[in-house]
Order: sequence, then C-alpha cells, then structure tokens
Amino acid sequence: MTTVPDVSAASVTPVVVRLKLSLLRNGLRQSGGRRAAYIVSVVVALLVAALQLLGLIALRGNEHAAAVSLPLVAVLALGWAVMPLFFPSGDETLDPTRLVMLPLRPQPLVRALLVASLVGVGPLFTLCLLTGSVISVAHGATAWVTAVVGVVLALLVCVALARAVAAANIRLLSSRKGRDLAVLSGLVVAVGAQLVNFGAQRLGSSGGLSALDPAAEVLRWVPPASAIGAVDSASEGSYGSAVVQLALCGAALAGLLALWSRHLTRLMTSPDGSTLQAAEPAARERGSSGLGRLLLAGRTGTVMERSLRYVWRDPKTKAAWVTSLAIGLIVPVFNALQGTGSAYFACFAAGMLGIQMYNQFGQDTSAFWIVAMTISSTRDAYVELRGRALALLLITLPYATLVTVLTTALLGAWRQLPEVLGLSFALLGAMLATGAWSSARFPYSIPQEGYKNVAPGQAGLAWIAIFGGMVSAALLSAPVIALTIWLNVSADGDRWSWLLLPLGALYGALITLLGLRLAAPRTARRLPEILAAVSKG
Repeated sequence: MTTVPDVSAASVTPVVVRLKLSLLRNGLRQSGGRRAAYIVSVVVALLVAALQLLGLIALRGNEHAAAVSLPLVAVLALGWAVMPLFFPSGDETLDPTRLVMLPLRPQPLVRALLVASLVGVGPLFTLCLLTGSVISVAHGATAWVTAVVGVVLALLVCVALARAVAAANIRLLSSRKGRDLAVLSGLVVAVGAQLVNFGAQRLGSSGGLSALDPAAEVLRWVPPASAIGAVDSASEGSYGSAVVQLALCGAALAGLLALWSRHLTRLMTSPDGSTLQAAEPAARERGSSGLGRLLLAGRTGTVMERSLRYVWRDPKTKAAWVTSLAIGLIVPVFNALQGTGSAYFACFAAGMLGIQMYNQFGQDTSAFWIVAMTISSTRDAYVELRGRALALLLITLPYATLVTVLTTALLGAWRQLPEVLGLSFALLGAMLATGAWSSARFPYSIPQEGYKNVAPGQAGLAWIAIFGGMVSAALLSAPVIALTIWLNVSADGDRWSWLLLPLGALYGALITLLGLRLAAPRTARRLPEILAAVSKG
C-alpha cells in the first residue's frame, strides 16, 4: 500500500513563498501596462507609508500620541479584514482551493501561507505604520523590547485576519454572486472618504486630538491595537497591563490561525457545489416574476423588467448604480450634518442617477444585437427608450424625493422643500432627455472583464457623452433654475415658491418626452453603428 509522505512545514514554506513570487513575476510579464500600473501603485503606497511614518514619528512626545496610533492600527486591521471581500482576485494565493489536490496537511500549509502572506506591498505598508505607531509611544528600554514583540504580533494578526476571512468566504468569493461583492468597494470608498472628512472636521471643532482619547482607551484592549497599547503601558511603567495586552494579541493570533486551519481543512476535504448533484432540477420552468406582473404590459413593461434585471444582476451596471446611490445620498446628508450644506445639495441625488441614462445601449454590450433585431421603426425605438427611462424613474423618483426630504429635515429648511423637489425633477427630466439622445449619438462599449468602464479607444466618446450631456442638461434646466432664483430674490417669492414643485415636475416630464421623441429616429437610423460601437472589446 502506498502512503502519502508527511510534508514538513520547513519544506512547504519556501516552496509556497517561491510560488507567490512566481505568480507576481509572471503577472507582471503579461503586459507593459500592467507593469507600469503595479510600479505606480507600489510607489504611491510606499510614499503614503513614508509620509504616515514621518507623521507618527513627529507625534513622539505628544501626550495624545496613543490616541492617534491606536485607532490607526484598528482601522488598518479593519482594512485587512474587508480587503479580501472586495478584491478577491488581488492575490492568487488567497484561494486555497487551488491546492486541494496536493498532499498537504493543514497545519504546515497554514504556516507556509502565513509566511508567504508577508511578501508584498500590503505587509510592507502595514509594517511602516506599525513601526511609526510604536515609535510615537515607546519610551524606555522595556517599551522598546515590547515594541519589537508588539509589531510582529500586530502584523501577524492583520495577515492572519485577512487569510481567515478569505478562507471562510472563498466559496462565495469564487462564485458569480460573490464576485459582485466587489461592486461595494466604490460604496465603501465613498462612505469611508466622507467619514474621514466628517471625523476630521469634528476633531477640528472639538478641541483636537483629545477627542480620540475615549476611543483609544477602549481600543488599547482590542487586538491588534492592544499590541500598541502594550508599548504605551510599558512606557508608563504599567508592566502588568502590557503583559495582558500582549497576551490578548497573542490569543487573537492563535484563534485566527485555528479558525483559518479549520476552514482550510473543510475546504480541502469537503465537496462543493461543482461535485454535488443539484438538489433542484437544472431545467426548471420559470414563470413571470412578481416584478413583471407589476409593470406595464407589452414591450414597455418588458424593457423595464430587462433594465431592472441588469441593475440587479450585471456587475458593472450594479457597480454604477451602487456608487451613484451612495454618493447621491452622502454629499447632501453629510454636508447637512456638518452644518455647511444647503437644501439645494439634494439635487445631487437626481443628478447622480440621471447619469445612468447615458450610454443605455452600451450597458447591453454585445447582447444589444438581440434588442436591435426587434427595432424596425422609429416607433419601436421610441418604445425601447421610453421603457428604459421609466425603469430609471421607478428608482430615481422615490430616491430623489427621499434624499430631498431627509436633507431639508436635517437643515430644518421645510420651506425650501417644494422648490428643491421641483428643481430636482426638472434636472432629472433634462438628463433623461439628453441621455437618450447621447445614447444614440455617442454609444461606447463597457468591457465585462476587469475594472475598466470604457473599451480602449473610446474614452473620448465617453467624455463627450457624459460631460457634454451634463452641460446640455444644465442648459435645459435653465428656465426652472432662473424661476427659482427669481422667486428667491422677489419680495413675494415665498407666497409662490410652492408652484415650483408642479412646474418642475411638468417641465421635467415634457422635456423627457421631447428628448425621447428626438432620440428615437436617430436610434432607428444608427442601429448598425450603435451595435458596432457597443460590441467593441
């Protein structure tokens, strides 16, 4: 009987490290553009790390140095935890299912992958921030010895956290629905940027770094920030607290390694959906969805349902909608919370979603030929564009109304609610009109793979379509904007400002219908050109 040799961790680790380096080297050999992008990203990351390091060193001796370092390390660990969810393809070695056919035991493999995880820009960036954090709070020989142990523990906790999260979710991340989680990265970036901005302004208005002291007191006992808290405790002579904080970090590392090993064992020994017969019949007849029964009958309802399914299922379309919904809410609401906003910022919501009307046919990519086969007249083109516009309005109208009501409520500017809503509806109508015309005149392809939203060679078309359309929409909204300004400067304007709501809604509806009517004949005439443009790449 043949036995499988026991492969030791010592022999596995260098092999896995070389595998990591080979994957990186071979990936950079694919194209010059990829090499350039990688080099630029490395330079930017190291530059940011160097600036952060210098800033933390400058805090040395400041009484609130720990109040900065501890939250910084906690946020850094949070970044390590969520990064595999948003960028599962960023590191090929994050997928342990590639190693399931090899005769490897979980424990040696965990140690080997942990060492391999320390190779890369991310760990180097983290090491710089951890080093700066301990330098800012370390005073005395004992504190420096604690700092060496603390940096190693904190770095290993961050890496193990990312690996454990990736192993626990790898089945999800390797599926189509799981990869759609990457669309949330735009939302996280948008929300995170606004939270950082909001937090910075609150710090400036509340007396500086002392506002972080309560959070730091809690985080000094939460791994991996507790490793930095141990250095601060050792600097103050609280050696017992330092030992407990290091022990907490060590326990967290042991727990994460055990969790990682458990998930790794399950992944390498349990069958997945690709090896099991589906519980349900593969060819299951599906009737009309509940959504389809609620929409209009005929082609209009069919087009609306197709457009809404794209929003829900297509990763690129979903990414654009999630980002627009997030930014459209964040900009007015966060400015209102900071006391620096205006009720008119709520128009940003309608503007962000109105952009989704541009390049309607490009969202279909090469599948647009099926739609093109059903368009044989100007009437068909008009109904197609009308269905797409109604699908967009189904989401945008209640969303823009909600954002406007919320913004005016936060500002206490209820008197401005009718005029802001009317202006939002007029702007939305203008963007639907120009978006329909632009979709027919300047279509471009959206690549399905990668993170690019424009096919090579079509960037100029995209700029003309979006920014030219937005300028045109602003000009088309000029009558309502002028009327709003006139009522605000007029002595009797308050009595008649409520009229802006019905007038804006009526103007928006009329300008939308006019835009659809003008775009329909151009769409019908240019079907071959549109099909060629959106199928490129």
